[in-house]
Amino acid sequence: MQLTDFSFDLPEQLIARYPLSSRSASRLLHLNAQGQYHDNMFTDIIDLFNEGDLLVLNDTKVMKARLKGKRASGGVVEVLVERMLSPTLAHCHIKASNSPKAGTALFIGSEQVPVTVQGRHENLYVVEFSQPILSVLDRFGQLPIPPYFNREAEEIDTERYQTVFHDPDKIASVAAPTASLHFDESLLEKLAAKGVQKSFVTLHVGAGTFMPVRTDDISNHIMHSEWCDVPEATVELIRQTQARGNKVIAVGTTATRALESAAQAHNGTLAAWTGDTQIFIYPGYQFCVVDRLITNFHLPESTLLMLVSALSSQNFILNAYQHAVAKEYRFFSYGDAMLIDRAQD
Repeated sequence: MQLTDFSFDLPEQLIARYPLSSRSASRLLHLNAQGQYHDNMFTDIIDLFNEGDLLVLNDTKVMKARLKGKRASGGVVEVLVERMLSPTLAHCHIKASNSPKAGTALFIGSEQVPVTVQGRHENLYVVEFSQPILSVLDRFGQLPIPPYFNREAEEIDTERYQTVFHDPDKIASVAAPTASLHFDESLLEKLAAKGVQKSFVTLHVGAGTFMPVRTDDISNHIMHSEWCDVPEATVELIRQTQARGNKVIAVGTTATRALESAAQAHNGTLAAWTGDTQIFIYPGYQFCVVDRLITNFHLPESTLLMLVSALSSQNFILNAYQHAVAKEYRFFSYGDAMLIDRAQD
């Protein structure tokens, strides 16, 4: 399949750059297994789920991963922590007028905390911090909000670019699992009261989630690597859900990739698994676990749009997106949501 197969026209004004006043106040477009779509509010998911269904959510927490700093010469640099390798060593992206060489010292924040570029790892820099990374991020870091917000992080993002159920000990993502941003405590309580269960996986989202596909033939695209964990407790709940004929509902593409990675690691049968994943899901992929997906509206020609097209179909998705544009749904991280049913074989 070609990259242009996943293109569509998106008016600039439909990009949601700020969240709504309430997490669950967004709209929801339901795309069923036959390709029919229906307009709803997000709170209507209570009526779209059945007792005994299972929500699978990503409990990662977003780091304040973006750091401003300077070279010894005074030149401005920006360091984005992608993955912590130890309390003081990380893989990072670095923006600077000239690419820093191994041995280059950088100075972070108002305290001028020294960090040293040790070398390269693929397209990332290996950076040694002179102080614990999480401490430096806490004092000087900014949330790495998506580039299409076209603004700096603000106070509202501190709360709203995190899920209400994140695990504070799992602070390692550089982007939020944004489908989960629609859930507030009240909605989760109402779903529980109906008998909808929930469970968790962890996938630490990398900055590569925003990287464009640069190959015309999408099968040649190589995904970035992300760490994930699918625990036995979640696997057991999924087995029980499937045994009684209920649906497994992944909340977001990250939860989807975690579940399907765990299944692929065991020849298509879901089992507990921890490791790095580069799974690339696009049309033709046969899903092993996920029945339904809650997700936001994605960028044209993105791997996320390809993933949702694999669960439904390319034509179904592009037709639904055309409707969403016409009805002025809000797009991307702070935008509206879709509930997508897996297309029938």
